Amino acid sequence: MNSVIKGTSYVLVHVPDMVIHNGTTQTTERTVNPNSEYLKQIKDHLRSFEQVVSYLPNQTYIGNLIPEELGKYEQPWHDKNLDNADRFGKYGEIMPQDEFIILMQMCDVFDLVKLESNFLEGTKKKLKNHPLFDDDLMQRIKAGEDVAVIKKYVEEEHAEPLYHNGNLVGCVKRAHDLDVNLNAHVMHENLVSKASNVLALLNLVYKNNINREDIDYVIDCSEEACGDMNQRGGGNFAKACAEVAGFVNATGSDTRGFCAGPTHALIEAAALVKAGVFRNVVVSAGGATAKLGMNGKDHIKKGLPVLEDVLGGFAVLVSENDGINPEINLDLVGRHTVGTGSSPQAVITSLVSSLDKAGMKITDVDKYSVEMQNPDVTKPAGAGDVPLANYKMIGALAVKRGDIDKKDLASFTEQHGMQGWAPTQGHIPSGVPYIGFCREDILEGKIKNTMIVGKGSLFLGRMTNLFDGVSFIIEANKGKSEPQSTISEDKIKELIAQALKNFASNLMAE
Repeated sequence: MNSVIKGTSYVLVHVPDMVIHNGTTQTTERTVNPNSEYLKQIKDHLRSFEQVVSYLPNQTYIGNLIPEELGKYEQPWHDKNLDNADRFGKYGEIMPQDEFIILMQMCDVFDLVKLESNFLEGTKKKLKNHPLFDDDLMQRIKAGEDVAVIKKYVEEEHAEPLYHNGNLVGCVKRAHDLDVNLNAHVMHENLVSKASNVLALLNLVYKNNINREDIDYVIDCSEEACGDMNQRGGGNFAKACAEVAGFVNATGSDTRGFCAGPTHALIEAAALVKAGVFRNVVVSAGGATAKLGMNGKDHIKKGLPVLEDVLGGFAVLVSENDGINPEINLDLVGRHTVGTGSSPQAVITSLVSSLDKAGMKITDVDKYSVEMQNPDVTKPAGAGDVPLANYKMIGALAVKRGDIDKKDLASFTEQHGMQGWAPTQGHIPSGVPYIGFCREDILEGKIKNTMIVGKGSLFLGRMTNLFDGVSFIIEANKGKSEPQSTISEDKIKELIAQALKNFASNLMAE
């Protein structure tokens, strides 16, 4: 029987100071042109936490606004707010920067995160009221340091500074004096990914009433890599995150595939569960500091706020078929192969043509979840509306296959597509943002199925010029099939003996 989607969580973390100090666009600019106008202007284009919480796409990401409702608001969205917006949503939450910095220290097991005493104590009081932070997590917080000590770490020992509201409140120390894979910048990047992943795991358990001891396996599918000079991408984020989240019976591993990583990981999870290797597998990912403010220059040129000011995270629980929750159909997995070709049309065709195995038309899939990037972010940067472009290609393929008439192309996008709402965090927008809504829509009978499409740019690693992509179908549960009764060998012998006895009796009677 197919595996099922049993729960989801989605989290965002507002980190304006990390935009300035850790986003690759900004750190590169500081190296190349430290006195640039862009670096002088960026502080005036940062949003407040309240603005980030009330932002329509962010409220959609955490489940307080459904995609259909988001689509009713005219774009752009950056100048519109949702009234009475809540930082806590159906699927997760939006965490402020100060709380997240404390969470980073909770996730640090090598005493690398040092925090200033006053900042630490003030923020601890806030976290005590947070529903997810129990005594075990709060006890992970270490004693604070004097700010002079932290300055010394930064100025003399190459530690990565941590800022809040422009003030130095802590640092991340390097983990090795010589190993570049353990320098302070990399450790900061990895701890951010780990902490945002842990936040997603904690929300998954809390929002879906999951017993964390039931989790057998965790697959991390973020875009970072941890290791040392002897194996710089060896891992393992998954087990490290499971440890902090309290998944005491879980093991795990990391899966990487650039933006397509989450879709690969979900297929792996579904296969592991269907094969009976594990009963409950969590696929999760944290955010990437490198992508903060990635399109900041274009946003500021157009007088916009820097919209890439949040880290993204998610978690999905894949479990044994319970006869209720939506199934992952592993018979209809689409894949971009080595010989497919890298044109957008070739990629889309390879991912959607899996429907042929079941004799399905493109229109037989109710919703396609593609690269659900927020157009508010991508349009000013010249990248256009990414989800819309994907839906137009799928629609054009439907016309080519004869599934729809050319005149129905516009309505196809409306019926089978959605507005994008996910932050441009690489792997985060790729197919997975809709899974929470999809699960509910299928359970409520609004739709019967969805295709999750993940695509990745393998050429970024300079190992191949190939593109990548995989897809799979989530569909309504067909119901638990009754297990076939098994008959023991002795019972079979008894039945045969009885049949022979009856046969002999009949012969004698004749």
